[in-house]
Amino acid sequence: MPCYVDVHILQTVPPSNLNRDDAGTPKQAVYGGVRRARVSSQAWKRATRTAFADHVDPRQLGTRTKKISALFAERLATRCQLDPEASTRIATSVLAELGIKPGKKATETAYLLFFGRPQLERLIDLIEDDLPRLSGLDDAELTAAVKDVPVRQTLGTGHPIDVALFGRMVADRAELNVDAATQVAHALSTHATDVEFDYYTAVDDENPKEDTGAGMIGTVEFQSATLYRFATVGLHQLAENLGGDVAATVEALRVFLTAFTTSMPTGHGNSFAHRTTPNLFTVAIRSDQPVNLVSAFENPVRPDGRGLLTASVQRFADEMTTATTLWGRRPVLVASTYSTPGDPAAAATLAGSLGAAKPFHEVVDTVVTAARSWIEGADR
Repeated sequence: MPCYVDVHILQTVPPSNLNRDDAGTPKQAVYGGVRRARVSSQAWKRATRTAFADHVDPRQLGTRTKKISALFAERLATRCQLDPEASTRIATSVLAELGIKPGKKATETAYLLFFGRPQLERLIDLIEDDLPRLSGLDDAELTAAVKDVPVRQTLGTGHPIDVALFGRMVADRAELNVDAATQVAHALSTHATDVEFDYYTAVDDENPKEDTGAGMIGTVEFQSATLYRFATVGLHQLAENLGGDVAATVEALRVFLTAFTTSMPTGHGNSFAHRTTPNLFTVAIRSDQPVNLVSAFENPVRPDGRGLLTASVQRFADEMTTATTLWGRRPVLVASTYSTPGDPAAAATLAGSLGAAKPFHEVVDTVVTAARSWIEGADR
């Protein structure tokens, strides 16, 4: 039986340029007939993966790089006290079994490969005792000596949580593919937005007082928005990717919920100091399918004297109710963090759709506990 953990976030950001296109313009999209602010899923996934290091020992995480051979050689040299030339030769020979096309540089792959740092350590475990002998072989002998090292099997099992969550696609070796347990939508503003220009000047501190000209002038584009963010975790796929390990699966879910919710892309961060916390965080656990509720904002929210956020929260709550009552997409569990309105009627309406407001850590604990129960029940 499938299990989906849907994450819905409403978050206001001030003037900012979180995620820009090739011309430096904040990314946008047309939705509901109007232009919206947009932050690509790739940008927020990257921010999330980077934030994992705040919650997990970075040595237990993955890395996405063309330089797997160089990293392997570096670990051989450091851990096993090999000289750089020997470690490079052995790393290149061992990894040749992967059969991945080389890039422009012979020591790099043609494309980024997402793998776990612990997986490299396990490769070293397989050959460590034989390194003195391998170091003395010529190239042909070395190739023959390491041809049976199970490189693909080692990189195809025991995935770190970031590979298990976000998956891996290897064009040359389909057996190394990992189906992503997580989908992340492009964040969209709940309302129409315009791109604005900040014209700035920089003064040369060493100019004499009589020289009043600027040392530099320029422009940077920006926009402000109330963003709707959505992601979903296929708990069943996450458990499979982590070998059915219950503890690892629920911990991966906890880390993802925390990192995805609290992270933010860093584009032009020094210029705008745009980092904010979410204004609403709702998790819905479903047994049928993920449900992205961006349709709540197909008709763009317009200011009504209360700002855009209050109306956006109400729209979202109404859409959650519609998805449940009209389409029968009833969640197994709904838990939320939000500011309770002062109006008792409005507060009751939100609680009816989103559950009573709870602190963020309590919502995460509630979801993780429910996830653990589902996994353990699925195993019986």
